[in-house]
Amino acid sequence: MDGERAALEVGEHLASLTPGSFLASIARRHAEREALVFEGRRWRYRELEAGSRQLARALVAAGVVKGARVAVLLGSRPEWVSAFFAVGLVGGVFVPLSTFAAPEELGYVLRHSDASLLLLQPGLLSHRYLAGLVASHPELAAGEPGQLRCPALPHLRRVVATELAERVGQIETWAELLERGRGVPEPLLDAVAAEAAPSDDGILIYTSGTTARPKAVLHRQRAALVNGLRFARWMGLGPEDRVLSAQPFFWTAGITMSVVATLEAGACLVLQESFEPEGALELIERERVTALHAWAHQQRAMAEHPSVPTRDLSTLVRIDPQSPLARRARLAGASWGLQGSYGLSETFTIFSTLPADAPLALRQQANGRPLPGNQLRIVDPESGREVPAGQPGEIAVKGITLMRGYHKREPETFLDADGFFRTGDAGFVDADGILHWTGRLSNMIKTGGANVSPLEVEGALIDYEPLKLGLAVGVPHPLLDEAVVLCAVRRDDSRPVTEEQVRTHLRGRLASYKVPRRVLFFRSEELAFTGNQKVQLAPLREKALARLEAEGAEIAGHVYGARG
Repeated sequence: MDGERAALEVGEHLASLTPGSFLASIARRHAEREALVFEGRRWRYRELEAGSRQLARALVAAGVVKGARVAVLLGSRPEWVSAFFAVGLVGGVFVPLSTFAAPEELGYVLRHSDASLLLLQPGLLSHRYLAGLVASHPELAAGEPGQLRCPALPHLRRVVATELAERVGQIETWAELLERGRGVPEPLLDAVAAEAAPSDDGILIYTSGTTARPKAVLHRQRAALVNGLRFARWMGLGPEDRVLSAQPFFWTAGITMSVVATLEAGACLVLQESFEPEGALELIERERVTALHAWAHQQRAMAEHPSVPTRDLSTLVRIDPQSPLARRARLAGASWGLQGSYGLSETFTIFSTLPADAPLALRQQANGRPLPGNQLRIVDPESGREVPAGQPGEIAVKGITLMRGYHKREPETFLDADGFFRTGDAGFVDADGILHWTGRLSNMIKTGGANVSPLEVEGALIDYEPLKLGLAVGVPHPLLDEAVVLCAVRRDDSRPVTEEQVRTHLRGRLASYKVPRRVLFFRSEELAFTGNQKVQLAPLREKALARLEAEGAEIAGHVYGARG
């Protein structure tokens, strides 16, 4: 199936899959419906379109031309949504920046992305973006706006900040930028927008990167829209829904699943600038939220808040009934949930899915069939040759939402001869053509000649209440290659679970060679986290090995001692 036919399957009402055409479509279909809610203010769909077009005219006046990179450093707020559509309207490349990033990483991304315009807010929570930017680049504090010449950021020409009453050196206020756009006539913006095509460069996503520089994933204009429309259908969203998202908008899931899917459905997107559990619970209750998009650790934080038993969360129906919040709040639910899919930043989220009404047991153990316009292969990691059904190997993908490439990297470094992207993920396809993802190849634990997926070990602990967290890692072993070790955080130190109790629990659920040979307990503050609150595995593995060596621990006849 060719890309255009696959695109039409998910949005037959769209003439072309660009942010500008999508904005016009939702404004026409849902004009008077409530689109956004933020800190007590409300925007209808027609108001969202008008505000986005106003910002797009300002971008034209500021010199943004087709293909120019516009970096956006904003929390999950209306200006972020308007900027996404405005940059698409003028044919620019939208570069969302992580609000979790440290100053050094932000400087790297601004330089690497070739951003010519930066839209930012002065700060968020403990972060002071504007002050850090000026401290790192003093050139910003002098001269006139539009005359920026900074050798460290050679392509940057303008910086515009929200919440400023007056300009700071070359940093313009948001009001100044919008005022500049008044001189750009609407017909000119329409002419500019008409030149944007679904196949144009559209979004440059920087992954969170835990051990190296973040990867720069360049996508076409169509990618976010194709999968956003698919999410709307997959989740069954409708105009009556009110969606609260705790997902940061600067990653692919926030863009497709939260922003595009919600607006495609004519639903209302309830915004919380940055996730905070009590505030999220208040919004669910006050705004009568029906759908919650939140990671497991965020739902757990809400579930553990003491106010949960006193709150009316009964409107929350689009939530996984197995999630901590659903169980704590005793929310009724059938089998609604988002399990049963596979995707990457490189495919702008979902690549394969099972139907939303597929049996829960199947969705918990399989990852679906490729969506229209996508192709899947399982290949031998060494030779690259395709392997038969049922045989494990590396997942390789190709299709309508696959990235154009990694920015500033040659395609032959990440695509094979047939144009497939080698994902680095392990998995297999069963006899029914359904994909089963088993983990990262680099994270597989090789012990005694067998492969152990950390996900399988960790999955056996999902309902084990004594542990708050359990992560399986492999530590070097001279005879086994690697030994399986579980790094765990107790839920309640006043009633400590023992190592043997954890191992006993797992013996009834895992093959003997998969049961961790040691269970090491850590405090939460001993763990290092990424920006989206995932535990960094490389430092954890090092801590586990250091603990074993300090103890002089023995595993299968090998005594761990000081490394020399």
